[in-house]
Amino acid sequence: MGDQVRVRRWPAYGVAVLFLAYAMGKAVFAAQSRLGFPGGPVVSAAEHESYARDVMAVATAQWSAAASGLLAACLAVATVTTLARRVPRPLMLLALAGMLLAGGAGASIMAVDGFIGIGVGWQWYHGVVGLVAIGLLLEMIRSYARSTRRAAA
Repeated sequence: MGDQVRVRRWPAYGVAVLFLAYAMGKAVFAAQSRLGFPGGPVVSAAEHESYARDVMAVATAQWSAAASGLLAACLAVATVTTLARRVPRPLMLLALAGMLLAGGAGASIMAVDGFIGIGVGWQWYHGVVGLVAIGLLLEMIRSYARSTRRAAA
């Protein structure tokens, strides 16, 4: 028991809260068949039409995003539970890397647009949220990898 590394739970809980907020925002917009995110840049009617015509139904896309946010929140919490110890470490690390790629891409766009401006419409405070999200994701993965390192060896 003395060999176990203490699990840092706060990064996983922080990531879970961020993804739950994301899922709730997407669910609100899905129920309204609106594209975008509450508090985010306004999506023009032309963009909405183009998306609905060329990609998929807006409500379907938003409900899918809400489901992925909920799944990501569950995965984040799983990293600090005994459930995570039952999943093979390489598989969990692969899932967390995918989560970092997907969530980190969105957070990076928020940060770059918020601080530099690439035309999406995110503001500086959205950029701060994006950087916090990336930091929490990285710390959650590092904490999981560190706490499961001895068990895998």
